[in-house]
Amino acid sequence: MPEVIDQMGRRVQVPARPQRIISLVPSQTELLFDLGLGDRVVGITKFCIHPRVWRKSKTIVGGTKQYRFDVIKSLNPDLIIGNKEENERKGIEELADEYPVWMSDISTLQDAIEMISCVGSLTNESEKALSISEEIQNSLESFKAKAIPEKALYLIWKKPYMAAGQGTFIHEMLKAVGYENVVINERYPDLNLSDIKELAPDTILLSSEPYPFKEKDFGELKELLPDVSIKLVDGEIFSWYGSRLLKAATYFKTLV
Repeated sequence: MPEVIDQMGRRVQVPARPQRIISLVPSQTELLFDLGLGDRVVGITKFCIHPRVWRKSKTIVGGTKQYRFDVIKSLNPDLIIGNKEENERKGIEELADEYPVWMSDISTLQDAIEMISCVGSLTNESEKALSISEEIQNSLESFKAKAIPEKALYLIWKKPYMAAGQGTFIHEMLKAVGYENVVINERYPDLNLSDIKELAPDTILLSSEPYPFKEKDFGELKELLPDVSIKLVDGEIFSWYGSRLLKAATYFKTLV
């Protein structure tokens, strides 16, 4: 079998045209659908909500952290696609002992574009992958970011509050809109109310995932920072790094 190197630098032997693919990451599952691989994807996770039709037609192999190894074995996959951040390392290593496991590692938009290209190559759908990548790049390049950056705090969790910091894909998307991320910590730091007040953002963005923020969550933050602008935002647009990025530029226009 041909040997490829994934985004973690791992060497993986993958069939020239894999026929039984399992995706362990929601955003990459959607990409496989948009690459036209409906007849070759056999398993997805319970969090793979797009496309909705696959929820009934594909086998659920567990979550992004815990896997149903017996179900995966019964599917006899010839390619499993995962992600360094979203998947649990020990389980991935166990799967890699038995099957070809290709891992993405994404922090920047360029990482995402590279992933789309690699998955297209892995599945013999390079032309479709190139088309998707070019459309994403062209749409984001044509989008005009804010002329005057606003300082923004992007929250992904409550109790405790958790924010998207430096070195995350969300941080890259904030820059694409024109926001200045007030969190200088790496990854996803916990914040208390005094931390949030000290950061003094102009705008607080409350994500729809993984914590499903609602308007009822505005109160405590508005009381803390009366002049701050608080917005509910689509977490999929900010954190999904597959073909969902095709919708990013249009969505960003609604924010500015």
